[in-house]
Formats: sequence, structure tokens, C-alpha cells
Amino acid sequence: MHRYYSLIIIYFFVGCSTDKMSEEISLSSLLSSKDIVLDNVISCAASNKNDKLISVYLFPREGATNIQYFETINDKVDKNNYDNYNFYEFPLSDVFNGYLKKFEVPSSNDKWVIVSFEEDGKTHLSNPIHLKQQTKPTEHLQQSVMVDASTDMPFFSWQDGLYDDTKIYFQVVSDTQNNLFSGTYTFDKMFTYYKLDNVVLNITKNTPPVLSGANFYEFTLMGVSEDNWVNQFSITAFELE
Repeated sequence: MHRYYSLIIIYFFVGCSTDKMSEEISLSSLLSSKDIVLDNVISCAASNKNDKLISVYLFPREGATNIQYFETINDKVDKNNYDNYNFYEFPLSDVFNGYLKKFEVPSSNDKWVIVSFEEDGKTHLSNPIHLKQQTKPTEHLQQSVMVDASTDMPFFSWQDGLYDDTKIYFQVVSDTQNNLFSGTYTFDKMFTYYKLDNVVLNITKNTPPVLSGANFYEFTLMGVSEDNWVNQFSITAFELE
């Protein structure tokens, strides 16, 4: 899987207290007897707007079990050396009613994170996620998305914020009950519901419903850098005209 896809992630760091770590277990030791698949968990991370926690997002494919979280002590170590990652136990919660999951983790410094899960007898790993809440906190830009809702296939467009290293954009169209209708990735700063012309990765499981003028909806956008950090995060409410 293309490294950019290891996401919408989500969201990570050295200040974690040792009581959150069940024991000193490195990622490499856990993988020593496993059949592993690299770069096959879609994941990303973002700093939150209203607290000091980091959200580490992942897409748990159907059948995924034993979702785990690993982090390094800082971001100065070799991100590709699994000896540098230790297992930590943090709460795992639902996003979009379980369509995505997220870990909420505290940290006082930037570091690297990997998430994993079991599927079909193999251990699948994300690409390393660079937590940058200290050096590049996620911008929460509520007015950055423009919506043309004149038809039942609304058109969304947006611009980058302060950061110029965003590589891919994750878009979710949902209802006000947080039911995900479509989840897509584009390299472009635009998306039309539900056209796949410029979609480079699609995590939508079923055919999305036709939108109705009688309902309200939300458009969620994550602009993700090459190292899977969310540069910008926006949630925009809309209704068809």
C-alpha cells in the first residue's frame, strides 16, 4: 500500500507515564514469531483542538482483531527499527459509529507511532506515524471547506492552511448521527459526492445513499502529510439547496 495511505489517521508521545505500559514489550519481540504484513493498516494522527491528547486514527477492516498501539521515546530514533517501539495500552474508541477507531494518547514531545491488528492469521502494521503536536499542531479550520450543494451530488473544495507539505486528503460524508456514507482519499483539493474520478483510495464499504434535501449532513476533511500527520482538520455542516 502506498505510504501516503497509512492514515486519516488520526493524530502520540514521550510524556506517557509508565503505568500505561503493561510491561516493557518491544514491537520487534512481539513480531518475532509472527507472519507480518507491512504498511497495510490505514492510519494517521492529529492533535486535538480542546485537550492535550492526540487522536491516532485507523481503519479496522472487517475481521480485524487485537488492535495494538506502539510508540518510540522520541522522534530522534530510527523509525524503521522495531526495537525502538514499545507497546502501550490506551483507550480505543469508535469514530463514525465504529467505521473507524482511534486511540487517545497523551504526550509531551514528538515521537513515532505504529498501530497493528490481526487479520487472517497475520499481523498487519501501519507505516510509522510522526506525532508532531509540539512542532506542527493540527490546524482545526472550520471555515476552510466550500460546498456547492445545489444538486444531490454536492461538490466540495478547500485550500491548505499554514502547512505546505500535505500529500493526500481524506474526506468523509456522514449524517448527523455520525453514520459514514463515504470515505475517500484524493490528491486533489476537491471531491464530488459520490464520484470516484479523482479518488485514489476508497474505504467505502457499501454503495452510499442518495442525499436528500430534507436532511442535514457533515463533511469531514483531513489533510495528511507524507509521514501520516494530520496538518488540517475540518468538519463542515451542509444541506442540499
